[in-house]
Amino acid sequence: MSERTSARYDEIADFYDSVVGDAVADPATSGLLSLVGEVRDMRLLDLACGQGRIARALARCGAQMVGVDISDALLDKARAAEKDHPLGITYVHADVTAPNALGAETFDGVVCNYGLSDIDHLDATVAAIAHVLRPGGWFVFSILHPCFPGWGDDAPSSWRPGAGYYREGWWLARSPGFRGKVGANHRMVSTYLNVLARNGFLVERALEPDPGPEWAARVPGADAVPVYLAALCRKL
Repeated sequence: MSERTSARYDEIADFYDSVVGDAVADPATSGLLSLVGEVRDMRLLDLACGQGRIARALARCGAQMVGVDISDALLDKARAAEKDHPLGITYVHADVTAPNALGAETFDGVVCNYGLSDIDHLDATVAAIAHVLRPGGWFVFSILHPCFPGWGDDAPSSWRPGAGYYREGWWLARSPGFRGKVGANHRMVSTYLNVLARNGFLVERALEPDPGPEWAARVPGADAVPVYLAALCRKL
């Protein structure tokens, strides 16, 4: 993440924690965890770990977890949770887009839940992930679906309403949610796929979880639309 994004998450750490809590049942997170599968005795990295909910969920399943984030305020919450209920998780403050940010670390897998759109430098991030993965290791991520335009004042659109899908870049919403507080980077699906390919990843499986009838009811015409995207990628 950039320093700009870091400062914004530091400023909304309490809001973020109050919204996401420890739950992992939302469609995107459930999709991510289903793609991850069995993790017992694996050494895993939770990239853009925030306050640690995914790291904790995977540690409870037997993984050896390291979480990394650039937000000190969110990491403080993650470390407090670890102190209260120890799971053996190590939390690291680092900008993963910086050269050698993770040093000589090696992992069996890397997860990133909702975080890629918060990170300004996607190529550098995916290169860092490839660098720390063992041969044949995997990377699983979930994001708000890049095709989702959002409707109404509070729908978490992937791109700026009125700008259209093809205009990539960082933007700030006019809403009370995360998009209105810290913004996001919109990228086309093809951009994500091309960056993964350039860095030696093969997409093995992808999910577009059904967001449920409440989302369809909000869309003009009540059509079902993709709201979330998750993918399992393998390092070649």
